[in-house]
Amino acid sequence: MTDPFTYRGGALHAEDVPVADIVAAVGTPVWIYSAGAIAGEYRTYRAALAAALPGCEIGICFAMKANASLAVLGLLGRLGAGADVVSGGELAIALAAGMPPERVVFSGVAKTAAEIDAALEAGIHQFNVESEPELEAIAARATALGRRARVALRVNPDVDAHTHAKIATGRKQDKFGIDIARAPAVWRRAVALGGVEPVGLAVHIGSMLTDVAPYRAAFVALAELVRALRAEGHSVGRLDLGGGLAIAYRGEAPPAVADYAAVVAETAGDLGCALLFEPGRRLVGNAGLLATRIVYVKDGTDGPIVIVDAGMNELLRPALYDAWHEVLPLREPAAATPRLPSDVVGPVCESADTFMRGRPLPPLAPADVIAFASAGAYGAVMSSTYNGRPLAPEVLVAGARFAVVRPRQTIEDLVARERVPDWLADAAGQETG
Repeated sequence: MTDPFTYRGGALHAEDVPVADIVAAVGTPVWIYSAGAIAGEYRTYRAALAAALPGCEIGICFAMKANASLAVLGLLGRLGAGADVVSGGELAIALAAGMPPERVVFSGVAKTAAEIDAALEAGIHQFNVESEPELEAIAARATALGRRARVALRVNPDVDAHTHAKIATGRKQDKFGIDIARAPAVWRRAVALGGVEPVGLAVHIGSMLTDVAPYRAAFVALAELVRALRAEGHSVGRLDLGGGLAIAYRGEAPPAVADYAAVVAETAGDLGCALLFEPGRRLVGNAGLLATRIVYVKDGTDGPIVIVDAGMNELLRPALYDAWHEVLPLREPAAATPRLPSDVVGPVCESADTFMRGRPLPPLAPADVIAFASAGAYGAVMSSTYNGRPLAPEVLVAGARFAVVRPRQTIEDLVARERVPDWLADAAGQETG
């Protein structure tokens, strides 16, 4: 679908629901996702791959580190997606959302014995192995449990994705993957080990890629490795090509999925491998908003300082990545409304809790509600309870309906998680008694 967040009659809508209605029912801050936008992006992604790679077995495993909402995962699972997980917790969430284990891929650099056991017992599709010690650990746990683990070696092709340094994963100095020059030796070790079955290769070079050239370089290197392994007599039947396609936050021109699919076809389409893809941000990023209410507006030296009730504990990306999010007032400003250079900040006791500085915005007043756009990825999933702030609720919209899919956490919930040891309570009682 087109942009799910539009003004109608001057009021911001999420699909067919006025955002003001959601705010009135649920309060602020609140995350709002569009089911139609997520489904539309998934179908576009899958159709482009199917068109470019006719006859190829294609799997799409949503990178749930971008958004771990059970409702979002359930929606994608019903559309045919699987999940790319990076922890035992994500594995449990994916299974709870109804993702079939045979459509789950386990990535991540620090898989523990307990996490490996859980994945083996669930019967996941494959482990993406990130290091030689991890390969040995998976083999040992599989042998101990009488299982055989399907593994794909995640290789590091030393390709610079030309993205933000904190989300680049395919350079030689990055922590992810096995040096591609070591991959043949590691594959041979996997063949010799009991408990594991090497079935393929994986690569992921980063997130927010706005150019397909780095993909081409990585996939060419991967294809050369496939041919080299086959020349040694090994069977390489799967390729996991990762994800990372950008979305538009601030006028970027992300590659069309069709252009990306054409690169896949050009570089890996003739290998006869089943292909896996791990989109995350691309499917959900522009399908989400974070609505927040203005608490105070104070005069700053260079313009208004707008203080809102959402903080960096809700939306960390601006503090972590200097990320840009468009601001959408719930009431559409007239075209002639003057814009003032404004800072928008949150309530957290950190100077980093600043969403933007000097942004030209229409005049804003206490009690007004604004929304940060393009907040469906790496938003709620990265939130915390820092400063004793309960987690904000999540809402899913579908047409004219909406539902709270994660209720607002309460302060009582926060306190209930804590425990005071008996010896400390006793000591306090003696001291005050």
